[in-house]
Amino acid sequence: MNPEEHLSIIKKNTVEIVQEKELLIKIRRKGSLKVKFGVDPTTSDIHLGHSVVLLKLKSFQELGHQVVLLIGDFTSKIGDPSGRVKTRKPLSSEEIKINAKTYREQAFKILDPERTLVLYNSQWLKKMSFSRVLKLASHYTVARMLERDDFQMRYLRKYPIGL
Repeated sequence: MNPEEHLSIIKKNTVEIVQEKELLIKIRRKGSLKVKFGVDPTTSDIHLGHSVVLLKLKSFQELGHQVVLLIGDFTSKIGDPSGRVKTRKPLSSEEIKINAKTYREQAFKILDPERTLVLYNSQWLKKMSFSRVLKLASHYTVARMLERDDFQMRYLRKYPIGL
């Protein structure tokens, strides 16, 4: 299958590919891509919206690409507010472990487990020193953060925004 046919299959049921030309170049150059999908195990079940992405990941697998399922066990523990108007309740390690297990089981109803690499963000985030966290944080401004709709809504509603 040539790269253009490959891209045509990827584009099926897709609204937009932001960097389509770059994707085609990568397919031509590398052949096999590494496609990542991150989820925070904040509840016991993945939702219908996740299945849309999982089905697209399955098509990547069928084309010979490597899929990485990134489970945000560390960010779940601290109550990461991404995509939320309100902060999430931090979960215990045991709750996260149980939720992550069900996420894997549910994802593997769609994805091929033999062609899926499962990683946990705690594998590198829990090892990070505070000085490294501060160095990374210095690259992000409050103004940039408030450009995002979720943080802007929290700011306008006077909800807390943690750092």
